[in-house]
Amino acid sequence: MRDQRAPASVLAGVGSCLPPRRVANEELVERLGRSPEWMFQRSGIRFRHVVEPGTSSGDLAVAAGREALARSAVGDVAAVVVATSSPDRPCPGTAPSVASRLGMTGVTALDVQAVCAGFVYGLGVAQGLIAAGTSDSVLVIGTDVLSLSVAPDDPTSMLFGDGAGAVVLRSGHREEPGALGPCVLGSDGGGRDLITVRGGGSEERSLRGDIPADSYLRLEGQEVFWRAVQHMTSASRAALDAANWKPQDVDRVVPHQANGRITSMLAERLGITAESALSNIEQVGNTSAASIPILLDHADRAGSLKPGHRVLLAAFGGGLAWGATTLVWPDLARPTSPAHTDSLGEAPCTTSWSAS
Repeated sequence: MRDQRAPASVLAGVGSCLPPRRVANEELVERLGRSPEWMFQRSGIRFRHVVEPGTSSGDLAVAAGREALARSAVGDVAAVVVATSSPDRPCPGTAPSVASRLGMTGVTALDVQAVCAGFVYGLGVAQGLIAAGTSDSVLVIGTDVLSLSVAPDDPTSMLFGDGAGAVVLRSGHREEPGALGPCVLGSDGGGRDLITVRGGGSEERSLRGDIPADSYLRLEGQEVFWRAVQHMTSASRAALDAANWKPQDVDRVVPHQANGRITSMLAERLGITAESALSNIEQVGNTSAASIPILLDHADRAGSLKPGHRVLLAAFGGGLAWGATTLVWPDLARPTSPAHTDSLGEAPCTTSWSAS
């Protein structure tokens, strides 16, 4: 049970960054031996954005974080939480570098690793910092460049795109728009082999003691599909119960963009109309921890998210890990631009996700 006297975490800004290089299914035909329509039918994806050489998760995170900060009235935040499974380096964490590049030295900064569920986990961490009084404002960023982690000839590589999304949370009241409901989080380590990168960790090095044997992301697609539907549904129901909402109260579902069919089945099982489930997977693919905040930014820009909408967020990823939470969408400041380039000149971004 939450302490009702503790401050709430209120969403005050949102931003995103997609690398400008856009890859269509047609470009993957020769490599994967599958037709463009086959890829679309099994994933709901036609395009994804991928980084050029020299661009990292941290670069995208800085650009998305800068945009979220610009749209908030918070200024410099007291903490930075970066959710990523493709950090700039195994050591140190990416968050301190991102904070420093955003002009914030001396703040709390840490990474969260829950793969595709990382952003919702990051929201939970930020809620704890704000509720405890440790920080009065937190920048939460989801960022991944999984195009660098998938085997080129693996058909599951068609799923992944690169990008970053960010939100600014500030201390506030539970009754005001933007206040997050409880974050419902869960895990099952017994499924760790279903979404995994085996190479490079202490487990393998203690056995081999040399160069990692397999540094690629491996995914058991069919089993992951059904577990994602199961756990995102149960977490969503728990988050709705915690918010005292019924499914019919929900105006918009913003799920992790793993697969178009997962989104459809989630809405069906919750008893929420398919039109209420937002998606941009056709244009950007699965951007892992970045997918929910990218979709929040895109939907807000497009007017699909409007002030007063009751919103459900839900995610599932490796670990296995999953989570969900709720909020009433606030009236945010308009974006600073339809497309922008990070002022450091290191991470050109596009916020467009139209097919044109």
